[in-house]
Amino acid sequence: MSRIPFLLIFVAFLSLPAQASVQAQLDRVRVEPGEAVVLTLERSGRGDGQPDLTPLRQDFDVLGRASGSSVQIVNGHMSARVELRLTLVPRHAGRIPVPSLEWEGERSPALVLDVGGAAGGKPGAPSGHVFISTSVDQKQPFVQAATPLKLRLHTDQPLYQASLDLAASNDVLIQQVGKDRQVGETRGGRRYQVIERDYLLFPQRSGRISLPGPVLDAQVADPRAGNPMADDPFFARAFGNVFGHNPFAGMMNVTRPLHLQADPILLDVRPLPKGSASRDWLPAEKVDLEENWRPPGRVHAGEPITRHLRLAALGLTAAQLPDVAAMMPLPPGFKAYPDQAALKTDTSGGTVRGSREQDVALIAERPGRYALPALHLAWWDTTGNRPREAILPAHTLEVLPGTVVAPAPPAPASAAVGAGPAAAMPAARIPPAKATPWPGLSLVLGLLWLVTLAAWWRSRRTRSFPATPGKAAEPGRAGTARQAFRQACAADDANAARRHLLAWARLAWPDAPPGGLHALAERLEDPRLRALLRELDRACYGAGAWRGAALAAALPALPAAARGKAGKAVLASLYP
Repeated sequence: MSRIPFLLIFVAFLSLPAQASVQAQLDRVRVEPGEAVVLTLERSGRGDGQPDLTPLRQDFDVLGRASGSSVQIVNGHMSARVELRLTLVPRHAGRIPVPSLEWEGERSPALVLDVGGAAGGKPGAPSGHVFISTSVDQKQPFVQAATPLKLRLHTDQPLYQASLDLAASNDVLIQQVGKDRQVGETRGGRRYQVIERDYLLFPQRSGRISLPGPVLDAQVADPRAGNPMADDPFFARAFGNVFGHNPFAGMMNVTRPLHLQADPILLDVRPLPKGSASRDWLPAEKVDLEENWRPPGRVHAGEPITRHLRLAALGLTAAQLPDVAAMMPLPPGFKAYPDQAALKTDTSGGTVRGSREQDVALIAERPGRYALPALHLAWWDTTGNRPREAILPAHTLEVLPGTVVAPAPPAPASAAVGAGPAAAMPAARIPPAKATPWPGLSLVLGLLWLVTLAAWWRSRRTRSFPATPGKAAEPGRAGTARQAFRQACAADDANAARRHLLAWARLAWPDAPPGGLHALAERLEDPRLRALLRELDRACYGAGAWRGAALAAALPALPAAARGKAGKAVLASLYP
């Protein structure tokens, strides 16, 4: 094929006049609120310019645009046309003018679009096939108070690829509560399927706040697109639902966009009441502050007593609750070691309930009688519109002197080594009146008994301390014992943690290994670590609940310089 005709056509196209006439056409002249309409602009001639769409944005949202061009040669006469298709969604109901648009010096004709509903109505008004309504229980909430909002979407036709969003802003935080619910409702002779959704609004400032209404973006069936099955009820039931997806819709090109926005949500937010504390401002329907003590009885100096605190509030999230442990007053001589708080937010039942639970270990440095002051937490009752206070009562704790592990009585072998036969059986106690063989026989039997007892004691001591004095610790075995100890702490297994910790200590200090947890605690200088070891010891005795995370974190390694007294005896273990 010769290239000359193609070049002639190209030259003729470039020589077309720049003057053009612009035509405008709507694919329909009446739509329901939120339904899209296609505006087609067609311009003859050539050029790369685009029309000015600014006049459209006053009454329409432009969802999409597509363009194309064509060249025709009829009886040797060449003509070119450029086409632009705009997908528009009206912002309100009524008779809306489509303004004239300028395109490279030419203007399109003005058109008129009728949008269903009362004249001057709003896009979320209850008219047409699809509409959205919202209701707020409290029009004048307090700042940061939970404000319930109910959203209802009505539709009498299937929606495809649908999304319903309520966007937050800097002035209002939003949290959805629960899952969507579907109910049926008849209104104006039409049967609607209704989607109900609950939100909680948390205004962040006082004053009048206008929150943009929820937005629905979806595809709806277009019965005028040449699809004879679009209005068939069986087709709608089989392949569509409110928030479903029609697998044949895109293939048959029978849908059009639907963009619907409800009315703005207006709130008149009240400021903090006079005299209220802004630091711990708690606007709620109900507040519960509880505590319990472990152990419930008296405690010894240096030993921890756990105060479990629980704060729950109806109408607040867990993140809004204050740190009660930091507010807890303490008398002189007491130290507090708070554990990590457990936060939980429950959004069932159309509202929100936040809770905060925390353990605080309290340790008295000295024995005595201590008065713990009451804890007062101020909050605002949004139901009764008045200030209230949650109180933990004052407590009096009696702290006993610290428990000291007494050394065991000297072993019989020590007496055997340091005493001769005369010391073991003084001659003065032998009756001098009459010489008989029985005293000598008794002395021999006593000496044999002492020798046997000394041998038994030495074998027990060898089994208790297998490491050879002066021999260096084995790093590999010590690391294995340390890892086993940390795993037992992670599993909250008190007996296993004790067993592996003592094995770790024996490998770390082979010259003088500790005989128990009390002996190990005496070697450590950290009072909190001593208290945690005593807590582990009590858990092994009492077989109660025990958490090992705090001990594992406080004891990453055993101090290499620590040394115990080499002959110190301890009480035998009373647990397995």
